[in-house]
Amino acid sequence: MLNPGQRAAWWLSWAALPYALGARLRAYGYQRGWLAQRRLPVPVISVGNLTVGGTGKTPIVIEVTQWLLAAGRRVAVLSRGYRRSSGGSLLLVSDGARLLASQDEAGDEPSLIARRCRGAVVAVGADRYRLGRWVLDSSEVDCFVLDDGFQHMGLHRDVNLLLLDATDTDGLTQVLPAGRLREPMSAAERATAVVVTRAERATQVEAVMTRLRSAIQRLPVTAQAVFTPMEIVSVTTDAARAREWCRGKSALLVSGLGHPASFRVTAEELGLTVLDAVVYPDHHRYTLHDINRLRKRAAELKAEVLLTTEKDAGKIQPYLTQHDDERWWAVRLSVDWRAGEADLRKMIIEVQPSVVRRAGA
Repeated sequence: MLNPGQRAAWWLSWAALPYALGARLRAYGYQRGWLAQRRLPVPVISVGNLTVGGTGKTPIVIEVTQWLLAAGRRVAVLSRGYRRSSGGSLLLVSDGARLLASQDEAGDEPSLIARRCRGAVVAVGADRYRLGRWVLDSSEVDCFVLDDGFQHMGLHRDVNLLLLDATDTDGLTQVLPAGRLREPMSAAERATAVVVTRAERATQVEAVMTRLRSAIQRLPVTAQAVFTPMEIVSVTTDAARAREWCRGKSALLVSGLGHPASFRVTAEELGLTVLDAVVYPDHHRYTLHDINRLRKRAAELKAEVLLTTEKDAGKIQPYLTQHDDERWWAVRLSVDWRAGEADLRKMIIEVQPSVVRRAGA
């Protein structure tokens, strides 16, 4: 007889079957042309994943966008703007020169991308084709970067980056609700390139690659990346300090992420002594009550630093005062490529722009 845990796993596995079938049928419909795929008049570079939770999409989107900007391209980033407060179907977060929406209005990821990628247009909306056409009506962009776009098959992608987390091999085994996959691993066939993130351990990377090889016939361009703390920035003033400043200090960690364990690893890499970690759900909206509780907890622990993520910092900042200046800090991450950077960068930079179409042209 099955124990309660085995019975739950059995039912979840059965429940996952119709979900997997639906995902396969949807992808097959686009492949066969039964479902319409629209095409924007400029190249689209998508960054996405197969699993729920954090695989590091935002740092990779920032990296890709910065590559394109450095190459002289006129870039717009299109994002869904998950859990944004603004009610309109289309929102311009940045026009490339100015931030035009708050983090609450825009959503966590678009706001962070706009702050880190000055020079890029950033816009949010559920229908990315319509959003792209809207951006083209007012901005002379020659390429789009699509944030979290792997399942957005209604829009043609010229480069389709798929991120797989080396620390989450178990998450690549079953689809929802039995596992963490949004669609079966065979969907990786759509990828132009695969980036294995959090690739610190060779054994974990090889486990992911073995799973990938068993699921698809053609192995695309592959790269490996890790996320390393570049510097820390003041949540109140945005002033930056070298990562060495952290060494030997005690800290209370505060985060609302899809992969909270990785944040603790980052803090320890900085040389901080972690006294406690307060973990909120992904995309948590902070309140004054939260901040007061965190201040109290830091005082109880005698923590020298309250350390958070760059994504969380924008939502915490409105509740801080000048008395918090020297205590609240956020980690700014950079992408450290361990393999495949040159081929991936070449693929992205050399996507040829089409003729830009302006309104009335």
